[in-house]
Amino acid sequence: MLTNISHVLRACAQRYGAAAVVSARTYADFTTQASFEIKKCDVHRLDEAPATEVVMTREEGLQYYHTMQTMRRMELKADQLYKQKIIRGFCHLYDGQEACAVGIEAAINLSDHLITAYRAHGYTYTRGGKVKEIMAELTGRRGGIAKGKGGSMHMYCDHFYGGNGIVGAQVPLGAGVALACKYQGNNQLCVCLYGDGAANQGQIFETYNMAALWKLPLIFICENNRYGMGTSVERAAASTDYFKRGEFIPGLRVDGMDVLCVREASRFAADHCRSGKGPILMELQTYRYHGHSMSDPGVSYRTREEIQEVRSKSDPISLLKDRMLSNNMASVEELKEIDVAVRKEIEEASQFATTDPEPPLEELCNHIFSNNPPLEVRGTNPWSKLKSVS
Repeated sequence: MLTNISHVLRACAQRYGAAAVVSARTYADFTTQASFEIKKCDVHRLDEAPATEVVMTREEGLQYYHTMQTMRRMELKADQLYKQKIIRGFCHLYDGQEACAVGIEAAINLSDHLITAYRAHGYTYTRGGKVKEIMAELTGRRGGIAKGKGGSMHMYCDHFYGGNGIVGAQVPLGAGVALACKYQGNNQLCVCLYGDGAANQGQIFETYNMAALWKLPLIFICENNRYGMGTSVERAAASTDYFKRGEFIPGLRVDGMDVLCVREASRFAADHCRSGKGPILMELQTYRYHGHSMSDPGVSYRTREEIQEVRSKSDPISLLKDRMLSNNMASVEELKEIDVAVRKEIEEASQFATTDPEPPLEELCNHIFSNNPPLEVRGTNPWSKLKSVS
C-alpha cells in the first residue's frame, strides 16, 4: 500500500531522533516537485500516447521508494526463509519488477479491482495487505492473510482477487470483474495482469474478443519479464509485440523498470477505460532477478552477467533514488532511514511468521461460504464429517 510517507518519517524520527532522519537539513531545503523526461511508449491503434514529460512531487517519490523497498525486502526475506525450508511449496518472487506494481497503483484507486497470476506478494501489499500477514501466509500460519490456507499463490484482500495458480486463468476472471463494474455503473475498472509465458494461452484471446465486444473497463497488462519458465520470449512466441496481440484492442508498450513510465501509461489506460472506450492492452517490459520460481536457479537459460547488468543499469529502485537525489528531493540520510525502518518491519514480520501457530485441523473447511450458517462437509470418506464455519 502507498502509505503516507510523512507518517513513516515521523515514526523514524520518534524512534531514531529527528536528526537521524534528515540529518542537519530541514524539509524546507528540499525541492517539493520536479519534472522528468521519460521514455516514449510504443502505441498500437491509438492517436494519442502518454505524456513524456511528467511531474513527481517529493511526497510521491518517498511513497514510491518506501513501497518498492518494502516489496524488495519482503521478497529477499522470502528467499531466505524458503532456503531454510520454512516456506515450502511454490514460491514465485517479484524482485526487479517493483516499478510495475507501484506505478499501476499510483494511477488507479483502491476501489478499482486487480487480479494477477501467482507472482502476487507485491500486489497483495499494494492492495492493502500487511507485511506480517503476507509473510505469515507464506509460512502457512493462522495469522496469514488467507488464514494460512492459501500460501504464496493464493492471497486476497479487498478488491484484489489473487494470486491464481493456473496459467492464464485469471484473465477471463478479470473480464468478469470488469463486466460487474460496467453492469453496476460505478465508474470502476479492473486491472488484469499476466506474464509473457501466459500470453499464448487461448483463453486470453477469447477474453480479448469478449472484452472488446462488450467494451469492458478492463486494462490487460502483460508483465513481460523476458523469460517464461526457463524459456526466453524469443523461443516461445512467434511475435513478441505483446502490446499488439489484442489486434482490435488499442495497446501500449511501456518501460516497466521506470515507475514514472508505468504510472503515466496506467493513467492513460485508466482514462481510456473510464471514458467508455472499452479495454486497452499494456505490455510492461520488465525483468525478474530470481528464477521463475524458487525451484528455478534462473541461470541455466541466461547468464549471471546479464542479470548483473540489468541490476546495475535498470534497477527500478536505484533509478528512482538517483532521480530524487539529483533533483534535491531527498537526502541520502533520509532514504537510509527509510531503508532501516523497512528492514525492521520485515524482520518483525518474519519473526511473527515463524512463531505464529499453524491453523488447527478443525479449521480446514472454514470459509467455504460467506455469511452462511455452519454446515457439514464430507471428509476423506462418507463417514468422516468436518464442519465449515463462514
